[in-house]
Amino acid sequence: MLSESALDVMREHMVADQICARNIFDSRVIDTMRQVPRHQFVMPQFRHLAYYDGPLPISDNQTISQPYVIALMTQMMALCGNERVLEIGTGSGYHTAILSKLAWHIYSLEQSTRLAHAAADTLAFFGCDNVDLHIGDGSQGLADMAPYDAILVSGAVPEVPAPLLGQLADGGRLVIPVGDETQQSLRVITRRYNRYYTESLMDVCFVPLSGRYGFTDVSA
Repeated sequence: MLSESALDVMREHMVADQICARNIFDSRVIDTMRQVPRHQFVMPQFRHLAYYDGPLPISDNQTISQPYVIALMTQMMALCGNERVLEIGTGSGYHTAILSKLAWHIYSLEQSTRLAHAAADTLAFFGCDNVDLHIGDGSQGLADMAPYDAILVSGAVPEVPAPLLGQLADGGRLVIPVGDETQQSLRVITRRYNRYYTESLMDVCFVPLSGRYGFTDVSA
């Protein structure tokens, strides 16, 4: 079993080789990736691969995303520290923990009750007290707490869900993978008044998002 000090060294290498060596330049994102211990958010059997340059499986057939993709998505949210953020897909809680250090308040929505409860325990352990975790259909967002300065979606959708666009504040950004169930385009959508401007960043492969505006409507 790897020691905490060995895992710390591996995390430093991850930041240097996978984050800084690519097009991640936001110093707040880099520092936070350096601080948050990814190995505490993966299953024990994958602990030695926690800083591997790729996604890893978690429970309920979900994944924890590649560190570089997490850093890129976070950077594109352009967080300054005073934002209200909606995260769709809490998963292990790793990305939630990163966001909690970069924004004022995080509303995180997870469809899996088991994942949500496990993530809540981990986030509490790390003192992430600016996170409200909800269980429900992430593709419909969380209208009661809207508008949001930034929305992050950690699951693939066939089309951009209209409710998420409506819940975005003026000047806010939505970061979301859009495409089919095997490959998507990572997009950043910025709202200016009632107009939406889209930038496509790169091809990605995310687990499909379930729900009314996802690939499978589990409530049907």
